[in-house]
Amino acid sequence: MPRAEAITVEAIVIEAMASGVYRVELPNGHKLLGHPTRKLKLSNSRLAVGERITVEMSPFDMSKGSITVREEK
Repeated sequence: MPRAEAITVEAIVIEAMASGVYRVELPNGHKLLGHPTRKLKLSNSRLAVGERITVEMSPFDMSKGSITVREEK
């Protein structure tokens, strides 16, 4: 079965939670939980509050997403 098209959106980290999960806010004000992908975990980079990121969400569950890209300053 092919994977459904992921929705890619830029967001801002607003809170770092336990277990490496982050609360992020989309430009439209929607808040969701984001977890970093394996690539970000292996680089041992912690995300700071206020940092700009890119999140991929499933069209079926828009309350969670994967943090795929960390925007450079």
